[in-house]
Amino acid sequence: MITAERYHDISCGHRVVGHEGKCRFLHGHNYRIHFEVAAEALDEVGRVLDFSVIKEKLCMWLEDHYDHKFLIWEKDPLLGELQKLSEESLVIVPFNPTAENIAQHLVEVIAPQQLKETGCTLIRCKVEETQKCSATYKK
Repeated sequence: MITAERYHDISCGHRVVGHEGKCRFLHGHNYRIHFEVAAEALDEVGRVLDFSVIKEKLCMWLEDHYDHKFLIWEKDPLLGELQKLSEESLVIVPFNPTAENIAQHLVEVIAPQQLKETGCTLIRCKVEETQKCSATYKK
């Protein structure tokens, strides 16, 4: 199998509800998100998908929706108070915003919408919170 990969960097805040340590507090990361895309066959040029299309469809989605925003779970007890402070910077998500859940959401929900007309599938997404800590979701 041949795949095409591209990564994108964003800055984003979150907190992990129920975390035993510091991650239960409001904080942020300089995330690096890696996308791995596959297709049934290479195109007539010999590509899975042009890298500029991965940028347009996936990287720019991150820029528009997550970059310099705060991810907050729809069940987070702090949601109401944070909405009073800065609703425009909040991204309310249907999952506790761990790196694992972010990666899964990008593969299972966002990528199918964004790649629907390309004939390609996002088969793996790696979310790096730091250079030392990451989570990967594989389809």
